[in-house]
Order: sequence, then C-alpha cells, then structure tokens
Amino acid sequence: MVSPASALRTADWRRHMFGIYDQVRRAAEEESPSAAHSLWRRERDRIFASHPASPIGDEAKARFEGLSVAPYDPELRFQAVIDDDGTGEHMEVATGTDGTVFFERLGTVSTPVGGLAVWRLETYGGGIFLPVRDGLAGAPGGTYGGGRYLLDTIKGAHLGEGPGDSLVLDFNFLYNPSCAYDERWACPLPGPDNRVDIPLLAGELYAEY
Repeated sequence: MVSPASALRTADWRRHMFGIYDQVRRAAEEESPSAAHSLWRRERDRIFASHPASPIGDEAKARFEGLSVAPYDPELRFQAVIDDDGTGEHMEVATGTDGTVFFERLGTVSTPVGGLAVWRLETYGGGIFLPVRDGLAGAPGGTYGGGRYLLDTIKGAHLGEGPGDSLVLDFNFLYNPSCAYDERWACPLPGPDNRVDIPLLAGELYAEY
C-alpha cells in the first residue's frame, strides 16, 4: 500500500517535471533547442540529486554528480505527423505498481531511424506515450536495456506540437524510466513496434548510481 507521504512526494515530483518541460518548450522557441536541452539536463540533475521522490536512493544521491547524457545533436530534432498505420490496436502492459496499463495505438510516426508506434493511455487522464528501444540497448556504455521514453505526456514529458497536427520529436530528450534505477518501479516498456536496430547515442544513457 502506498502511504500518503509517498503519494504526495510522487505528485510533487510530477509537478516539477511539468514545470521543467514547460521551461524546455519556451527555451526551444525563444532561444534554441540546444539551450532547451542544456536546461533539461541541468534541471533533471538538480531534481534527481535533491527530490525525495528521486528514483536514485539516498546513498546514490550522496555521490551523484549528474546523469549521463549524450551531447546535443541538432540532426535528431524533427516534426512528425501521426499516420493511421496501426491505428486502433490495443496494448496491455502488466506493471508491479500500477496494475495492468491499457494503451490504444494512435498510429505511427516516421523518424530518421524508422517508424515508431504512438500510443494513448486509455485509462483516466489519457496521455500520449512514445517509448523507444534502440540498437545500443543493454550495451556497455549504451542505453537502458529495457528502452527509454521520448514522450509521456501524462507525466509532463511533452516537447510540443508543430504545424498541421504534428508532434515535435527530439531524440536528444530520450530519458530512462524510473525502473532503470529502482526495481520497485515497473514501467511500461517498448514493444516490437517501438524498437529500432539503429544505435541512438542521444539523450540519457544508462549508468548505475
């Protein structure tokens, strides 16, 4: 059973994440995407090091010097329209913390590394979900073996919209789910239609803290 204190800490963590991505979208528009990425790195380092709901434990916080993040690559930012490939498919993901999570496929986005399925959370709150597992997953010095998230709008991770109902996608903002750092979390991970063979040395890489 989740305690009231734990629930409040998690709610505050998510409030901060919404704030970080709000700053990121403004910085990308008013300054540059690379400046937005620097802000994202800085603010995530700060919250990981200090927040009581951080997925790294207290011992790790004492020696934490920052998340492992690849340098910004402007070629990995683009806008994509969701086409109707796979629209209406359903996915059920069993988790240890949230029970079974149900998703409906909105369609597919074309990206420089191939097509990726875009999902909508079917339960309360909705939300757009775009996970990615790339060719470096599980490799030494690579990315988290289970895959990473690019968008998870129900938790604030949203880079905005472009013209013509397109999504702003930027692989430099790929990040590890909480379960990468704490096995108490059980996160929905990329299925077959969100896996690519191409290595993506971008965004948050995997490291133990």
